[in-house]
Amino acid sequence: MASPSASPSLLFRLRPMPRGGGAGSLRVVSKRRLRQLLSPRNSSRRLGAAAVEQLILRLPETGRRRGDGGFSCSCSFDDCNEPPQLPSDNNEILEKWSVLRRWDVPWEWPTISLTMVACAVSFLLAGMIEQAVLEYIGFEAWEATIDEKAEVLLLGQFSVTAAVLGVIFGITNTYRPFSNDIFRYDLKEPFKLENGWLLWAGIGFFAAIISIALAGAAMSFLGGETPERETDSLVLLLPLIGSSNISTACLLGITGVLAPILEETVFRGFLMVSLTMWFSTPISVLITASVFAFAHLTPGEFPQLFVLGIVLGFSYAQTRNLLTPIILHAMWNSGVILLLTFLQVCIVLFVITLFHIFGICFLLLERNMDSSDDSLSSSTSIY
Repeated sequence: MASPSASPSLLFRLRPMPRGGGAGSLRVVSKRRLRQLLSPRNSSRRLGAAAVEQLILRLPETGRRRGDGGFSCSCSFDDCNEPPQLPSDNNEILEKWSVLRRWDVPWEWPTISLTMVACAVSFLLAGMIEQAVLEYIGFEAWEATIDEKAEVLLLGQFSVTAAVLGVIFGITNTYRPFSNDIFRYDLKEPFKLENGWLLWAGIGFFAAIISIALAGAAMSFLGGETPERETDSLVLLLPLIGSSNISTACLLGITGVLAPILEETVFRGFLMVSLTMWFSTPISVLITASVFAFAHLTPGEFPQLFVLGIVLGFSYAQTRNLLTPIILHAMWNSGVILLLTFLQVCIVLFVITLFHIFGICFLLLERNMDSSDDSLSSSTSIY
């Protein structure tokens, strides 16, 4: 047993970082993990934090691309001067799975709370300012054409997206430089098996189709009737689908570009990453999926949106690239719009075909009646 006067021991362990996993310097894997090991009974927390700060060593400039390599440092703390233990092999195995690894988040919970509140406020203010501007210029919705309404919706979505993203990046940029897998939009290696953003977006898209179909079947089986969708945003946008090229392009710009960029940056890029400070990555994915589904304010669609949020979260955790959930989200929204457009076209073609069939049948029936009248008149003349 250690003596009371023995000083606490810290064990620091260096290991090579995978390619693209660091910031080009010797850095601590996570200050949070160290603080969780420190005892709050004495000043060891400040001692450990100071020791961590001293470990941040800069490598000399070698002309290598940032993030190509380096070392990471993990440490364990023992306030009883017991022999420190190295991390288990299971932890090392888990670290190799991108989908299970946590992010090294540089900000704390006050920043997370402030940012989410600021995003909500900016979202509301952008909508109020847009409404005030439309009233000032004399825009009347009931007098506007469908194309004009679509253009107003596109500009409104653009202003909201710019305002919310400006808030997030404005607050989080004060913590730079941080890990390069936070807010990462990288077009390189789209089909790489390990973390190709386009490859995993496609995999996630098919997984979302199957999972949401199963969720819908389960809800129908357990709940009987499917909930109505009168508040679904896509249903409200149905008049814009296929009405003209301008309205369809504006609708695709809203649901296929601006909305995915905004929602994935807020929910996956910031909220889910921040939650990994306290929870494992799978738990963070589930919590973020719940918030994502609730934020749409469509209770009837909550199970499907929750499943979609899970697929989006795990696809992002696999690639550490926000392009993956953005493309997946865009494919999902655009797929629904294109499907509704296809159904509208099919309905129109079906109605036109039905009229042609009725017309042909009417002509055939009229011709048969004329031929029967002729045969009747000829038989009467014979007698």
